[in-house]
Amino acid sequence: MESLLYLFLLAPICAIIALLFVWKQARNVMSYPEGTDKMKAIAMAIRNGARTYLKRQYAVVSIFFLIMMIILGIMAAFGLLTPFVPFAFITGGFFSGLSGFIGMKIATYANSRTANAASEGLNRGLRVAFSSGSVMGFTVVGLGLLDISIWFFLLRFVFYASSPEALQVEQITYAMLTFGMGASSMALFMRVGGGIFTKAADVGADLVGKVEAGIPEDDPRNPAVIADNVGDNVGDVAGMGADLYESYVGSIIATAALAVAAGYGFNGVVIPMAMAAIGIIASVIGTFLVRSGEETDQKVLLSALRRGTVFAAVLTAVVALPLVGFVLGWDHIGVFFAVLSGLLAGVLIGIFTEYYTSDIYKPTKELSDSTQTGSATVIIGGVSLGMQSTFVPVVIVCVSLLISFYASGGFSNFNMGLYGVGISAVGMLSTLGITLATDAYGPVADNAGGIAQMCKLDPEVRQRTDALDSLGNTTAATGKGFAIGSAALTALALIAAFVDEVYLIDPGHQFNLNITNPPLLAGLFLGAMLPFLFSAMTMKAVGRAAQSIVVEVRRQFREIIGLMEGTAEPEYDRCVELCTRAAQKEMIVPALSAIIAPILTGVLLGVDAVAGLLCGLTVSGFILAIMMANSGGAWDNAKKFIESGQHGGKGSDAHKAAVVGDTVGDPFKDTSGPSINILIKLVSMVSIVFASLIMKTALLPMLLK
Repeated sequence: MESLLYLFLLAPICAIIALLFVWKQARNVMSYPEGTDKMKAIAMAIRNGARTYLKRQYAVVSIFFLIMMIILGIMAAFGLLTPFVPFAFITGGFFSGLSGFIGMKIATYANSRTANAASEGLNRGLRVAFSSGSVMGFTVVGLGLLDISIWFFLLRFVFYASSPEALQVEQITYAMLTFGMGASSMALFMRVGGGIFTKAADVGADLVGKVEAGIPEDDPRNPAVIADNVGDNVGDVAGMGADLYESYVGSIIATAALAVAAGYGFNGVVIPMAMAAIGIIASVIGTFLVRSGEETDQKVLLSALRRGTVFAAVLTAVVALPLVGFVLGWDHIGVFFAVLSGLLAGVLIGIFTEYYTSDIYKPTKELSDSTQTGSATVIIGGVSLGMQSTFVPVVIVCVSLLISFYASGGFSNFNMGLYGVGISAVGMLSTLGITLATDAYGPVADNAGGIAQMCKLDPEVRQRTDALDSLGNTTAATGKGFAIGSAALTALALIAAFVDEVYLIDPGHQFNLNITNPPLLAGLFLGAMLPFLFSAMTMKAVGRAAQSIVVEVRRQFREIIGLMEGTAEPEYDRCVELCTRAAQKEMIVPALSAIIAPILTGVLLGVDAVAGLLCGLTVSGFILAIMMANSGGAWDNAKKFIESGQHGGKGSDAHKAAVVGDTVGDPFKDTSGPSINILIKLVSMVSIVFASLIMKTALLPMLLK
């Protein structure tokens, strides 16, 4: 163990490097001028709206965390959990929320600066927006790895210092799983609440402004325009940051937990932590390769971003080879191929997501063609595109799963194979710093376009910000595909961790995982149904919230004299308030369902049913999430493609049909779809943490005895 200490120290050191890079990038963003007084005023309104929303959201979520801490504390008092679990749960949630807040804060300072920089050149605008996105990306990996490192060293050298090493690693990895549950809980509230806010505002603004009133997107006469721009920050930045924080942390701690069953001990724990550290350094270097010229062509812009992400992945792979050989021994070098398969799977999922959602490729161009025959055909085309797009990512994940399992020793040792599956998820997310940077810059570019429109800047500025925004839609879809793919691999590792946890609680327990076992089969059906129920609740929530915005925007157009003529100011604050209130109310039930479902299933049917629930949820949730994210991304870019002048351009019948498609796709890609991958992991985490309670209270096993 002592010989590995230097490698364990690599994790907190690289986490601090990431946070120092965040500070540097934030200073870089703030060094750019903000623009005219009107640009500053609009940016301030967006900033205040986003800050007010998050303040209310954290107040609501803090009540949930307080209740959960009390419940976990009671369980710890009765010996069902270790005493560190409630505190680990709180820190996981705190850092997840903090990462989203920091990313949102810099995004609201970068929007007007990006618009102003775009007036000087496309590359300058890209640099400001990408620097802002890198603040989000490196905040997530920096805080995530720092949280893991702090807990590891506290548990190893303070709380469990006197335990034998074999018991230590078991105690440490179990306690660390709990702050994964805290991170997932916070992420679900942030993603669902932010998603409801942003899509309610977006749908309301589009349906009344574009379709009914026939005014341009981001027109200052639209009462929902500020709420729409606020939503980009609270949903697509803060929500996404918390989402990917829990993905990143979850993959590392799930793999660390599997190291125990695989027999690797602390050697197996250091690999995912060191891989994450290496990925941070590779990602920092990769950010300096992101440059573009002044062409607004999407292929040129995509290649500019891809240079950085591909370089980071290659560098991480090169360093991973000696790392695995040194720590696990060259006879276990198959683990390196698991890392490689995860990295390659992440890149391939990104490429195929880009193919299905970017308007430079055939699928989205065909979808834009379907707008010429009305809204119905564009809806049919978008849904079918999303369904078709699930095939390749599923095959990629299946191949990565098989390679990871068997290359890591799955032929001879089942648990070593599972460890390989976990490490492939770590490999996929190891370069999250730069991958998320390419994703998080999109909402900043979107806001910049809105500010350019509202301030009536030169049309060339809006053309440049639209090019960055369209690219952002593609990279956002790529980022979602990346997160969803990693969720599938991480969830498989967490299912294995759940089974191992049951055996640790009761070594004599006999699982019946035969597919014909009725409780297991019931769990499979319940798990397969859960993503659809969850999506229905979140989609309905967006619909109800959007209805209130539609009614309010119509009222203001009707009652405020001079609004359409541009001589009167809309009541922007009213729409922001309606979205905030709706999001806080509507997010509670969907988020709580992820906590209640595994506990209720387990208490009624036992741990076999919970294992089935996790399997059914992972399979159906993975496929549904990809379908919804890609449909939504394609609808959005089909609309952007038409707005660039195709099929009659803005205001044409084709454009109106595309707006309807985009409106349907908004909650698909920004609320329900990306929330499902959090749902998958949170249900798994809850199952592990509450395994002791489930085993002691399960009703059906008691009745069958």
